[in-house]
Amino acid sequence: MTATSTLSSGMGGRGQGSSSRDRLAGLGEADRTALGGHRLFEGWAAATPHLTDPATKRSRKVRDSLEAAIAESGLVDGGTISFHHHFREGDACLLLTLDTLARMGFKDLTLAGSSLNSCHAGLVEHIRNGVIARIYTSGMRGELARQISGGLMDEPINIHSHGGRVALMQAGELQVDVAFLGVPACDVMGNADGVTGRSRCGSLGYAKVDAGRAGCVVLLTEESADYPHLPASLTQDQVDMIVTVDTIGDPAKISVGAARITSNPRELLIARHAADVIEHSGYFTDGFSMQTGSGASATAATRFLESRLRRRGVTAGFALGGITAGIVDLHEKGLIERILDVQSFDTVAARSLAENPRHREISADEYASPLGKGAAVDALDLVILSALEIDLDFNVNVVTGSDGVMMGASGGHCDTAAGANLSIIVGPLIRGRIPTVVPRVTTLVTPGENVGVLVTDHGIAVHPSRPEVRERLLAAGLPVTTIEELHARATAIAGVPAPIEFDDRIVGLIRYRDGSVIDVVRQVAGGTVR
Repeated sequence: MTATSTLSSGMGGRGQGSSSRDRLAGLGEADRTALGGHRLFEGWAAATPHLTDPATKRSRKVRDSLEAAIAESGLVDGGTISFHHHFREGDACLLLTLDTLARMGFKDLTLAGSSLNSCHAGLVEHIRNGVIARIYTSGMRGELARQISGGLMDEPINIHSHGGRVALMQAGELQVDVAFLGVPACDVMGNADGVTGRSRCGSLGYAKVDAGRAGCVVLLTEESADYPHLPASLTQDQVDMIVTVDTIGDPAKISVGAARITSNPRELLIARHAADVIEHSGYFTDGFSMQTGSGASATAATRFLESRLRRRGVTAGFALGGITAGIVDLHEKGLIERILDVQSFDTVAARSLAENPRHREISADEYASPLGKGAAVDALDLVILSALEIDLDFNVNVVTGSDGVMMGASGGHCDTAAGANLSIIVGPLIRGRIPTVVPRVTTLVTPGENVGVLVTDHGIAVHPSRPEVRERLLAAGLPVTTIEELHARATAIAGVPAPIEFDDRIVGLIRYRDGSVIDVVRQVAGGTVR
């Protein structure tokens, strides 16, 4: 038999091809040495047995239950699991998964959620029961944050920025064993997006990082789409298993909490002043780039930009970050050329991502990683960011409240402040009868040298290192003052708050975007330790 006929007989059918396997049966010892240790062919489907059943080869990733997927994932006690927070206060995947893990008896896990919210209060019980032992997150709110601030966990949590989370993965400190990623719809091979299905959340920018780096990726989905489901945010080459669940989250709750829409006159005044600062900053020229944060005043500033853009004949080159309806409106009116979307803050943004070709989804790596190959934040001209506190050195706190309890998130704060040409911090001078401008922030998240301007309802302060910006704002007739004067005014109105009492025990580490520890959060005095 010729060589050609031997190959033909082995490849013609869909069996195991015994003649093909036997072809090298006569190899001698010298021949095997020459092969250099390579294994021998054992059949066309030896490494891909799923291909022998045409009826199920496409659906081999689909599992009947979350329990079955977990059992097959390889997760063991002490492992690391991850989740995204694109549904914000509407997320349903994290607690569903943790409840399942608890029933299955898992212990001592590390939770690496891109951020945690008030809706995750049920996590407290899983910490108490030993299911979760360590946490990496951008931030947390509500009862979960209160309990951890009071000493719930044996180990300090790690609070990182969005770019810093990716950097921790790239540096090898944070290695995810199993990522549980909620998607509105996907096909049987795992091609998924966030802009189709009944529970559209928009961009899956944080999930994209986990899908590319986790040891095992499990998709939780509500709806099955026809193959191939395109365009895909998460692709079939990244996905190991798929589980259909009743709900992954409520998209109506994306635009609440930190991302809420405001009608508060004070917040709108601050937003208007922030738009004034943008206009007169020196960067308000054709093709400039910007990002507005998730806070009420920061988000509202967008609505005051249209008249300024039209009056000056200026078009923004791109908008970045968490994207809102206001940004989409300016884009669709031709006033912002392109949108780079790492997280959609409302259903309008989710719709735009699906429909507008120049509205593009990006990963958290593309967005802000300082260790990646190119972060979009480095191309920013202007960013508007919120603050819980800012001190006389312009250092910013966005994590702990006036009582020392964690109530916020690092998010992209220090990432964008570092990358932008001018960062604009917005906030009321007094919040809940407590001054926002303080001598020293309770918790340092963004260093003052990366802050350019502070906008409050009582005036605007410019960092001493930016005299050119101060001169431009004064020339425009804006209410420019100093941060010392704002502090004096705040204390004259509200008095000097009593100092917060902390115990010595550290409950949280504030990780700067490069992975270094920039500050710590100590246990609030009187907190209950298990």
